Amino acid sequence: MDYGDIKKILFKLNPENAHKIAELAMRVSVKIPFVSDYLVDNFCFVDTKLSQNIFGLNFLNPIGIAGGFDKNATMILPLCALGFGFLEYGTLTPKPQIGNPKPRLFRLIEEKSIQNAMGFNNDGLDKIKSRATKLYPFSLPLIANIGKNKITPNDKAIKDYEILVSGLDGCCDAFVINISSPNTPNLRDLQSESFIKDLFGAISQLTQKPLILKIAPDMSIDAAISLCLSATNVGFKGLIINNTSIDYSLSPNAKDFGGLSGQLIKNKSKELFKEVAKELFGKAILISCGGIDNANEAYERIKMGANLIQIYTSFIYEGPSICKNINNQILNLALSEGYESISQAVGVDIRR
Repeated sequence: MDYGDIKKILFKLNPENAHKIAELAMRVSVKIPFVSDYLVDNFCFVDTKLSQNIFGLNFLNPIGIAGGFDKNATMILPLCALGFGFLEYGTLTPKPQIGNPKPRLFRLIEEKSIQNAMGFNNDGLDKIKSRATKLYPFSLPLIANIGKNKITPNDKAIKDYEILVSGLDGCCDAFVINISSPNTPNLRDLQSESFIKDLFGAISQLTQKPLILKIAPDMSIDAAISLCLSATNVGFKGLIINNTSIDYSLSPNAKDFGGLSGQLIKNKSKELFKEVAKELFGKAILISCGGIDNANEAYERIKMGANLIQIYTSFIYEGPSICKNINNQILNLALSEGYESISQAVGVDIRR
């Protein structure tokens, strides 16, 4: 049975239930030795020409899973076996929270997109820290995506981030600061230069790990560039462009709540990344996310300035072969253009 057949079955189920079933299957698979070996043999593509040293860490390839897929750090081992070059767990909050009312996850199948209004549902710091600690240090870079609890007012938000950084410092290689999800009320109001400065001043005292800021795709280009410049000026080492979109005009099938991801936001994400990269390339590690489902798209973002690529929705639509296919093909594209490694292709469109 290939993934097309499996997807037909999963797509008959409620999306959130389908995700839970897939999670369970992945967790069970790596506990069976021959199945785990099968996954590695069939879904991993390894070539040193894909590797990069970033943040002092070895990234075997530039393709990672975005935050939100493995909220509770339960799928680290199976995702590693499926060929990702780095993994992001979370978004997690200090206290457990159930998230927004259901239904809160929707497929837009014709557009190969997803709309989610999950609301940072997660098991909370204590449980997730326990899981991550058992695996850390890990063979791949592990990034913790952190956010504030829904009940925490914005003027107390920094305390939540301090709690999370202190708690997770010993079980991750970097932190993603999530202030750009549309599904926690008023969270995006924290996307301000003053908050970023105050936040960095507080949490940089608690960790030496790189801090990465994730921004929303719905910011104006000028506002996004200004915020990202401010973040790098105070000490943020990386930028993720971008989170999900609340531009519901992108589809007549969209709900009027939650965030859109997948093909619907590809052009919006790429355009914002292109403009931010023109100003920020060389000042921070740039990570592109949004609507990437094939090697041509990934390679285009790399040449625009992305050291790293993150996928989420395309993993659901294209299946477990996606990492292997993209990595194999982007390497071929780089070699065909005369580069000896992926790292040589990073930012060539800006450097020309």
